[in-house]
Amino acid sequence: MTRFNVKKVAVLGAGVMGAQIAAHLVNVKVPVVLFDLPAKEGSKSAIAEKAIANLKKLKPSPIGVAEDADLIQPANYEEHMGLLKDCDLVIEAIAERMDWKLDLYTKIAPHVAAHALLASNTSGLSITKLSEALPEALRHRFCGIHFFNPPRYMPLVELIATPATEARVIDQLEAFVTSGLGKGVVRAKDTPNFIANRIGIAGMLSTMKEVENFGLTYDVVDDLTGKKLGRASSGTFRTADVVGLDTMAHVIKTLQDNLGPETDPFYGSFGTPPVLAKLIALGNLGQKTKAGFYKKVGRDILRFELESEDYVPAGQKADDVYGRMLKRPAAERLKLLRAASGAPGRFLWAILRNSFHYAAVHLETIAESARDVDLCLRWGFGMKQGPFELWQEAGWLEVAKMVQEDIDAGKALCSAPLPKWVFEGPVAEAGGVHTAEGSWSPALKKFVARRVLPVYERQLFPEKLLGEASLPDWQTAGTTLAESKALRTWTLDGKVLIASIKNKMHAISPEVMEGLMEAVELAEQEYQAMVIWSGDAPFSVGADLEATMPAFVVGGADAIDSIEAELQNLMLRIRYAQVPVVSAIHGMALGGGCELAVYSARRVAHMESYIGLVEVGVGLVPGAGGLTYIARRAAENAARSTGKDLLPFLTEGFTAAAMAKVGTSAIESRKLGYLLDSDIIVPHKDELLFVAINEARAMAQGGWRAPLKRLFPVVGRNGIATIKAQLVNMEGGGFISAYDFKVASMIAEVVCGGDVDAGSLVSEEYLMQLERKAFCHLIGQPKTHERILGMLNTGKPVRN
Repeated sequence: MTRFNVKKVAVLGAGVMGAQIAAHLVNVKVPVVLFDLPAKEGSKSAIAEKAIANLKKLKPSPIGVAEDADLIQPANYEEHMGLLKDCDLVIEAIAERMDWKLDLYTKIAPHVAAHALLASNTSGLSITKLSEALPEALRHRFCGIHFFNPPRYMPLVELIATPATEARVIDQLEAFVTSGLGKGVVRAKDTPNFIANRIGIAGMLSTMKEVENFGLTYDVVDDLTGKKLGRASSGTFRTADVVGLDTMAHVIKTLQDNLGPETDPFYGSFGTPPVLAKLIALGNLGQKTKAGFYKKVGRDILRFELESEDYVPAGQKADDVYGRMLKRPAAERLKLLRAASGAPGRFLWAILRNSFHYAAVHLETIAESARDVDLCLRWGFGMKQGPFELWQEAGWLEVAKMVQEDIDAGKALCSAPLPKWVFEGPVAEAGGVHTAEGSWSPALKKFVARRVLPVYERQLFPEKLLGEASLPDWQTAGTTLAESKALRTWTLDGKVLIASIKNKMHAISPEVMEGLMEAVELAEQEYQAMVIWSGDAPFSVGADLEATMPAFVVGGADAIDSIEAELQNLMLRIRYAQVPVVSAIHGMALGGGCELAVYSARRVAHMESYIGLVEVGVGLVPGAGGLTYIARRAAENAARSTGKDLLPFLTEGFTAAAMAKVGTSAIESRKLGYLLDSDIIVPHKDELLFVAINEARAMAQGGWRAPLKRLFPVVGRNGIATIKAQLVNMEGGGFISAYDFKVASMIAEVVCGGDVDAGSLVSEEYLMQLERKAFCHLIGQPKTHERILGMLNTGKPVRN
């Protein structure tokens, strides 16, 4: 396959989706031009300029660091059509109006480069109909590309071909979107709303209908349909607010306009829910208008009440019994919900039954296989399992019989029976739609394997569905060299050793420390390099506090000093190992996890990596070398500059540690100093290990050597005094508590080198000793105990 080299992209439409797609392109270093209509006053590109400025204010941020929004080039259709000729990919993302899109295509077609691909980010309009406005020469390079909101965070992108689209166009675009943008690609058929929105919106409509049937409130439903059900934590109605109620209404209207009782037996359930119609009439469109199903007033969250057409206090939760039901094994769980006496339990069974029913009836017409449906619901709606996975886990035929019984009893959304393939033939014999052979395709009447493209060779352990036994499992793959409850040491190629932490949240316990020490020793003796990686997030949340506290209770500060010394020795062992050690980071790398990363020779980080020293949150200072790293990096940066003053180079690192700043992306983590310019940011999480192994090999083959140990200057007591003066002002202004002042002062004493003259040369071991002393002092303080217990009990920091 010819490589699709994307040097520049144009995004047409500076609305919510268009601007955020442009932002994500900048995140992955793709130059982008953002077009919109010419403004009537001022700059002709004012609409695009305003959209770019607004990107800096959005939460969660669509962009790695706010200032990178300025890298997006604003443009308008009147002055800048010539810019299109330099773009390799043109993504249209204007409002969901067929007539508007067709008119725009007529205008841009003469300016699109002869090699460029054109794609529409429609959420459900017919791609084939859209292509009819294009000249013949452009139709074979046109397709649908459906991002999900917010584009930076949602993994799913659906690609939709027309009959005229060349196969190479879809293959090339899939490779770019997968590896270049870090997305999970599903190819959808050109049917109304494609796959994810067809199933997902039908599910939301089903939920709203069953809410009315069972008389539940939106906050209770969101409590039930969020994490407890294995779905996005925002639940049903908060998710609708994020998506945008107008967008949701449009998707519903697409179903209403393009389907009918003869093409969809569920058509009768596609009516716009009264509450949705009312909210739209009021102009309450969700997050974008700061009011939808929910509204925030001050610190209070309110929910909409249709009867009064007003907002009332939210926060109700379902009885704990339903949470306990949802923790049971799948087969038992569904039976309990179906037989529940309370409305919430029967409501949950009803929405699950409806999802099984709808997905089975429509699988043949909307998707190539059941795999595509389940991946769409995982990646596009934040579900841990798609409907077919859950059905299969709970017992295929038994669940099918329960669903069919409800259909026959008139309890389902429609009377259409489950398809014959559910009860007869290969699926019934296999006990489900996902097998080692592949996933079921009703259209092809066989199990189909995953698509083979060169880009997927970079995913050594792709995300797999229940039943896909042929895909490798990172927990058992390769050759195991050593394994404990806390750590697995293994290799795939006999050249690079891999260390995978197994503890909950990949916390660093004494057993992990011992295992990593042994792994470094083995790597030096028999391997070219070492990679620290686990197949699931987070990278590591740091030291195992629960494992540490008993040692403190029994042995006091001396016991903690010993544990911290071992942890520091591990960090130095990794830094000065005779083979390169590469940390492959995905998700959180906090506290000791951050220290493990920064003491590695190189870091390969997924875009969504959140790195920082957060010990202040539990009333401690970083104790495994994090502060030593900050001081050393400040000295190294100062040495490379023309200035002689070390303190300005230290201030940013001190502030990051003292304020427990965490990078909200790998890009921001680099800005904070936890990633270096030489480190690699990878858009797709499933490519991390591939890139890390290859980086480790390249370092080894390039003659990599560990750094030489050397002394470095510190700012000493003068720097401590300067920083403490600033802390006094912060405490006086009420920005930090007295205990925050105490902890931050101790951080200042360590990073400045203690009571020494400015410019004094110190070693890493000297600063680490200061770290241990501060850490051991603080861990004995009552206010630190309050913070630790608060974090362990609630997962949130305590301010005292």
